[in-house]
Amino acid sequence: MKTNEYEYYNSLANWSFSEIKYTSENYTNWVYEDQIKKYVNKKSKVLDLGTAAGEKVLKTFPECAEILGTDFSSEMIKNANINLEKSGRKNISFRVMNNLEMDTPDNYFDVVTARHTITNKKQIYKTLKDGGFLILRGVDKLDCWSLKRLFNRGQAFYDKKPISLIDYEEILDAGFKDVELIPLHVIEFYETRKDLYALLLKTPILDDFSEIDNKEYERIPVEKELFEKYVSENTTEKGIKLIRRYYGIIARK
Repeated sequence: MKTNEYEYYNSLANWSFSEIKYTSENYTNWVYEDQIKKYVNKKSKVLDLGTAAGEKVLKTFPECAEILGTDFSSEMIKNANINLEKSGRKNISFRVMNNLEMDTPDNYFDVVTARHTITNKKQIYKTLKDGGFLILRGVDKLDCWSLKRLFNRGQAFYDKKPISLIDYEEILDAGFKDVELIPLHVIEFYETRKDLYALLLKTPILDDFSEIDNKEYERIPVEKELFEKYVSENTTEKGIKLIRRYYGIIARK
């Protein structure tokens, strides 16, 4: 079934990544959360794009003057506000906003963060103060490549240009300076096949997502035979292995 991106992510809003059990081994000395702590201070105003249910903001973002978390899924923001109330934090707010049609004020934020979400680089540039920073973490074309090859499909599977390069060029074109692109190599180990299957239901890893033509998205059921083949070939003492390919970008306005 083909759907637009809003409908796709809204349908997944009741899932929680916190329920998926896995461990990670990082092979690159660049951690998204550490970079945020590096650039955010107590006076900073921070905009987090694609905040989902706000788990990252509430658990890992440092204390600062203000944090606004946005997501275009009303269900995600509903869950984020529930999590916010439980946390008791007062300097954070969440609201619905489309990343591609931002309505935040110009020259307002010191730092804009975006993790695994689509963005409009020119609009991010406008909402940042002069000298402000964009910190972005994305999922690249070769992410889970052995899994995608087995299923012969997946996010950006047929795209000729890597997602990281698309983002890098868009950030340069928007006018940012000192743009750094860092490839991130991670191996994840999922505790059970149920945990890995939950990840595939929650994310577009095996879905017909293109970074070039993103008008419609197609949810395709995970074929049991191929899934079991991957599990049997990649089960280790640490869990079911999944090789991830992310990227980090830091840019200054």
